Amino acid sequence: MLPASSTTDPTVDLIEQRRVECNDSLHNILTEYEKPIDKTLPYCKGTWDGWLCWPDTQADEYAFLPCPDFIAGFDVARFAHKYCEPDGEWFRHPSTNKTWSNYTTCVNVDEFEWRRQVTLIYETGYSISLIAILISLGILFYFRSSLKCARITLHINLFVSFAANNSLWLIWYRTVLNDTEVISTNGPYCRLLHIILHYFLLTNYSWMLCEGFYLHTVLVSAFISEKKLVKWLIVTGWAMPAVMINIYAVLRHFCGSDTDTIQCWMDESPFNNVLVAPVCISMLLNLLFLCNIVRVVLLKLKAPAGNSGTAPSRTILQAFRATLLLVPLLGLQYILTPFRPPPGSAYERTYETISAFTASFQGLCVATLFCFLNGEVLAQIRRRWGTVFFRPRANSYTATQVSPVRLQFVRYSPQKPGEVKV
Repeated sequence: MLPASSTTDPTVDLIEQRRVECNDSLHNILTEYEKPIDKTLPYCKGTWDGWLCWPDTQADEYAFLPCPDFIAGFDVARFAHKYCEPDGEWFRHPSTNKTWSNYTTCVNVDEFEWRRQVTLIYETGYSISLIAILISLGILFYFRSSLKCARITLHINLFVSFAANNSLWLIWYRTVLNDTEVISTNGPYCRLLHIILHYFLLTNYSWMLCEGFYLHTVLVSAFISEKKLVKWLIVTGWAMPAVMINIYAVLRHFCGSDTDTIQCWMDESPFNNVLVAPVCISMLLNLLFLCNIVRVVLLKLKAPAGNSGTAPSRTILQAFRATLLLVPLLGLQYILTPFRPPPGSAYERTYETISAFTASFQGLCVATLFCFLNGEVLAQIRRRWGTVFFRPRANSYTATQVSPVRLQFVRYSPQKPGEVKV
């Protein structure tokens, strides 16, 4: 299997460096994977195949080397091999008649198939969530004049962030993750996509924090200008992630090692902590906000209801129930994400599968709870649908009265015979 060529600086520099090291070491240094050979007998001379440096190998024997660490999807714990034929020539592939190194063993087929299934869960979840979010945005914008309030404004910004993030993840899976040539080429466009993708990933957490801060502030601080608060939150929700992603991009590009700047930056890097830190802070703050919100609501539930001794009002009970629905809105399910099982653990696949579902379907969950099942939104839809679908039927039993000022409709209510509703 011949390696694909590379054309961009980071990968080219790394491969070129290893090629030079290979040429310097061939025939001179005996590596831990090289067997002593009898050069009076036929043998294959050491060679560089574009990925690995193969040592001198006795005829009719195999040479084994660890799989390269800069190829996406390769398991560095596995070994590639190259066969030296009995005549002292490296094996040539029948279809190309070129010397061939076998890298197929570098891929764990079972692991690859499982990773492919997890990727399918992500793609399915992000696609469904994207459709739900776009429908939600259409509904909220359509009824924006009727639903004009600070809370809906924050929801719209959060939904826009979800839509952009889900779209970019789908593009990433389709154009980068499933294309090893793009990863090995490491072009500027895939690195730019990596930066934009992680910017909108940060905006997701930023807007979830804004939602938590707004709800906490409104509930705890009764006297506050919501208009000014929303303006500050809009600036914070979009600007703070921009600052963090620029710091991350500059550090990784100019200060990163060779392994930090290859494969479209998809490998883990110490500079990822620049992105992880604000995410952890936002989740911790949202957890504190939710705990205090629950505390305030419980205090109101325990407060005496007055001399009548009646049960807590329906409004307070609804507020308490609403706090239980804040977990997906505030992203608190991600608090368990850092507790990743070690590689090879029996729980690793369960963890990855659950993470795929919670991350990719969060948009669908938020859109359902805070748009499709939102009482205000449903009331607007029913009002609009009632106007559209029931107006002709209403006209069939409506008497018209004309006054000098306005046209008034007097309708007979079939539920209460004899009563006239104006």
